[in-house]
Amino acid sequence: MYHKYSDAAFMTIELKPEQERIIQEEIRSGHFRSAEEVLDHALAALREKSFSVKSEATKHRKNFAQFLMESPLAGSGLDLERDKDLGRDIEL
Repeated sequence: MYHKYSDAAFMTIELKPEQERIIQEEIRSGHFRSAEEVLDHALAALREKSFSVKSEATKHRKNFAQFLMESPLAGSGLDLERDKDLGRDIEL
């Protein structure tokens, strides 16, 4: 349900008891000043997560060596370069 006051539109929503309890805990703890602020933060986090998932999907796949060279193994001193195959002597 939407309510319109001057140029602002408001929506009435019903919260489950657990959702309301979490919001009230966040306000009491001092993390947020109002239910609207909690909702603003939650929606921003949802947008960030959605953007992150989309950007991950568009990244190219890395090979195993590229994966290992990234943090937390970057700078660990691991040498992931392949040794040149010099061949082996075989007896016939």
